Amino acid sequence: MPFSNSSELGPSFVLASIPGLEAAQSWMAIPLCSAYVLAVLANGAVLLVVRAEPSLHAPMYFFLCMLAAVDLALATATVPRILCFYWFGSREIGFAACLLQMFLIHTLSAVESTVLLAMAVDRYVAICHPLRHAAVLTNGATAKIGLLAVARGVLFFLPLPLLLLPLPFCGSRVLSHSFCLHQDVMNLACANTTPSVVYGLTAILLVMGLDAVLICLSYLLILKAVLRLAGWRERLKVFSTCIAHICVVLAFYVPLIGLSVVHRFGKDLAPLVHIIMGNIYILVPAVLNPIIYGVRTKQIQRRILSLI
Repeated sequence: MPFSNSSELGPSFVLASIPGLEAAQSWMAIPLCSAYVLAVLANGAVLLVVRAEPSLHAPMYFFLCMLAAVDLALATATVPRILCFYWFGSREIGFAACLLQMFLIHTLSAVESTVLLAMAVDRYVAICHPLRHAAVLTNGATAKIGLLAVARGVLFFLPLPLLLLPLPFCGSRVLSHSFCLHQDVMNLACANTTPSVVYGLTAILLVMGLDAVLICLSYLLILKAVLRLAGWRERLKVFSTCIAHICVVLAFYVPLIGLSVVHRFGKDLAPLVHIIMGNIYILVPAVLNPIIYGVRTKQIQRRILSLI
């Protein structure tokens, strides 16, 4: 298959398709489009509700707004391009566009991981040090945490596309997913990729890996504090305030770990597995997060029902 140089920076890449099911891709795009529309409506509703409801102007819900904004940006950076491929057959993606998409995916994922850590700290302070919660997590501190999350993601993952810029791509340029990921693009290079491998692994461990450890530590401390309470009713009542956040953490980290495992050990798996895991990683958190918090938060439920 011929490849065109759509950018002066480098060659174009080809998005993955499912062998033997090319003719059915337009139908397969319908559930993908439906999930994207649901993610946009649900996360947009969360942003509108928190803005309009004064009782929700608290750090936990400001973090929820950050989460909704990141999920919207992550889904918008990938799904419209995938739909163009499925509906209009536009398989090629330029080198510069691929690097930009890759940077956005990894940076936004890092921002989401940092926000989840901040939400875990918020739960820890609210449960273990309730009298200090208002003084520690002020609106100003919440805004600074949001800015720090963005800066952290950009600083850690900006080098990824820069490390790929000088690499030659002289073999196959067909990606494993319907969008660009660092490891996927890096594996297509016909040169020494050791610096890119080392830095990519280091960035993942220092951001997502460290965040996951700190989230687990926060919940161990929360569990220790909850077990000190006298009765089971009190324990369940206090710990129930963390259920939504635990579900959101699982919705983010389980697809992330699954995608990493598929990349590391799934070279012999069918292309369909890679495509499905990639789409799950992009869309599942964006769809589930607002639903989880909508179910668990009565103020959000009432406001959404009134909007409807």
